[in-house]
Amino acid sequence: MAVWLTKDSKVIVQGMTGAEGSKHTRRMLAAGTTIVGGVTPGKGGQQVEFEGVRLPVFGDVASALAATGADVSVVFVPPKFAKAAVIEAIDARVGLVVVITEGIPVHDTTAFVARALASGGTTRIVGPNCPGIASPGASNAGIIPADITGPGRIGLVSKSGTLTYQMMYELRDIGFSTCIGIGGDPVSGTTHIDALAAFEADPETDAIVMIGEIGGDAEERAAEFSAANVSKPVVGYIAGFTAPPGKTMGHAGAIISGGKGTADEKLAVMEECGIKVTRNPAEMGKLMRSALK
Repeated sequence: MAVWLTKDSKVIVQGMTGAEGSKHTRRMLAAGTTIVGGVTPGKGGQQVEFEGVRLPVFGDVASALAATGADVSVVFVPPKFAKAAVIEAIDARVGLVVVITEGIPVHDTTAFVARALASGGTTRIVGPNCPGIASPGASNAGIIPADITGPGRIGLVSKSGTLTYQMMYELRDIGFSTCIGIGGDPVSGTTHIDALAAFEADPETDAIVMIGEIGGDAEERAAEFSAANVSKPVVGYIAGFTAPPGKTMGHAGAIISGGKGTADEKLAVMEECGIKVTRNPAEMGKLMRSALK
């Protein structure tokens, strides 16, 4: 089983005809993703060929859904147009919208996340500024490399794309049910808590890896949720031990402000809540293997 993205998911790509959208459409198809079309305003009626697979291009999301029955959209749209693209997908009632785009203004992200919440839960947003979501052996929506791990019984939720890939590779012999990159912006559509709840409910996920980073209190809240609601073993890590206060590190949300949000503080809360933690990302694989015994 997989969380949110399954072998039956039908995917459209918003921005499929652009450079990034085209490149990653090709990679997703190679990974076995069922991509049924793309959306580019003004190019409706065209077709694009990817290694023998011809995909239709639609001028808007509603037309794409009506013609293909898609239930997932992956957004490769420049920051300037991303808000409109995501809202269009929400209004068309796409079940899962994966927003890869980096550099979207926080005000715009806040607007489309609020729109999704106001829609009554018909649309889940993953991202923005994220690598996407991959259910190895089933489907891959985004830019996560498809060949670094296989299907298995570990669930992974992470703010860091790079650490997502590292963890997938280190535990490739065990494999993953679903790997979810939620992104590191100050506002995101899916949280650690959302992923923890989904993995807890999934009968084919036996253990969970949770990777966070400095800034905010999302990891502390997730740890408290885990203590109260998650029965499966959870292994955790926080990126940013060497980050100086007041300086944004990599992601827009990764900033220690007012002495709060440090890696040490977060790890302490996680450990108090029963999550197995480490200060060294290279030790996470060993922790997970120990937790599964």
